[in-house]
Amino acid sequence: MTEKTNTRSFSSFADLAKAIGSTPADLRREYLDKAVADSFRDETTSDAFHEAFGDVGALSILDIGEGPQELEMPEPADAQAECSAIVTTIFDLFRNTRLEPSAQAIAWGIVNSFHYEAEKLAREEDTLCRDLKDMVGRDDRSEIFATEMDDLQLRAQTKMEQRAAIECMRDYAAECYRAQTGRPWSSARGSKVSSATTASQIASSDFLKARATALREKRNPTGPIVVFSGGQEWHDYQQIYDRLDQIKTRIPHMTLCTTGQRKGCDAIAAAWAAQAGVPLVTFAPQSQRYGKSAGFKRNDQLVNLRPVEAIVCQGTGIQSHLLDELKKASVPTHAFRYDGQAPAPTETKRTAWA
Repeated sequence: MTEKTNTRSFSSFADLAKAIGSTPADLRREYLDKAVADSFRDETTSDAFHEAFGDVGALSILDIGEGPQELEMPEPADAQAECSAIVTTIFDLFRNTRLEPSAQAIAWGIVNSFHYEAEKLAREEDTLCRDLKDMVGRDDRSEIFATEMDDLQLRAQTKMEQRAAIECMRDYAAECYRAQTGRPWSSARGSKVSSATTASQIASSDFLKARATALREKRNPTGPIVVFSGGQEWHDYQQIYDRLDQIKTRIPHMTLCTTGQRKGCDAIAAAWAAQAGVPLVTFAPQSQRYGKSAGFKRNDQLVNLRPVEAIVCQGTGIQSHLLDELKKASVPTHAFRYDGQAPAPTETKRTAWA
């Protein structure tokens, strides 16, 4: 006796539609709607996600001792959509509730998690590349050595692809954070080096060392330098964005150097750099070394870089000193007074806790 199975075959589209309770027109409409949605989703996915998630090798090695595997990356459109959802869902969930004041702190932590992971992957990538460089310099022609070097190169390539993807998600999550809060996201500490399609935020000690040795690498921006500094209390970000846009139009390959504060003017400039794809170098004062004069020593460092242009927003005596030193060095400088800002936006629930 032949057992009856759940598998059925259909000879026409109409039969299939009848079996699932839909008309052929309904199925065609559903198919077209999905095709349009998929097409729109793909077209609105940024180039950064297409580059980070789509341009990868066929094989990968995730860890030492493992063999090559054919592992796919997430779809670029899915990665961008979910990255946005991770951040915006927190604000949507907490908005107009007693938890609303916590939304910004939690969203900041989400972006910082991407940043922390990107830094970890970058360190692992650097270690693998150093090991690979050492192997290239060894005179060993054995087959075992060649296999080990191929595997190490593939591990380094995989780590680079992982790092680029997480950096891409971090930068996009930071943009979502800024869109929700009206304030730019900045890391708590450390350097921020993004892929070629995004900004590069580099610790000043690394930058000066690379500059001294004339290394033409990612951690050594070589474009004309524009110096930026301002106080920690500033609300008119559009004023700063407009002037930086004007400078970038004149100096397309500029490198922006700031005084490294995590809020106020410097944070606004950092957000602009991320959006404009401009390398950003942060010069934090070395307080442990210079004590109370650290800020003035940092100003001297900035002036000694021989910037081609500068922006200084009113802040403390540190900004006043920097403005004077830039003028003495004949650097074209744009100075903004605190009372020259546009009126502050009306305080709402969203801006109140931001």
